Amino acid sequence: MNRAKFVMAIYALAAILAMCSIGYSVAAGSVLGIIAGIIAVCVVFMTAFKMKKKFRDQGLL
Repeated sequence: MNRAKFVMAIYALAAILAMCSIGYSVAAGSVLGIIAGIIAVCVVFMTAFKMKKKFRDQGLL
C-alpha cells in the first residue's frame, strides 16, 4: 500500500468516527455534540477531498 492510499484510509477512518460521534450524541441527547459531530464530518470530508485532489495532481493515485 503506497503512502497516498494509507493517508486516504486514515481520512476514511476519521470520517467514520465522526459519523459515529453524531449517533452517540443523539443517543446521549447532546445537541452541542450533534452540532460538533456534523462540523467534524464536514471538516474531515473537505480536507480529504483537498488531499485527494493534491495526490491526483501529483500522480500518486
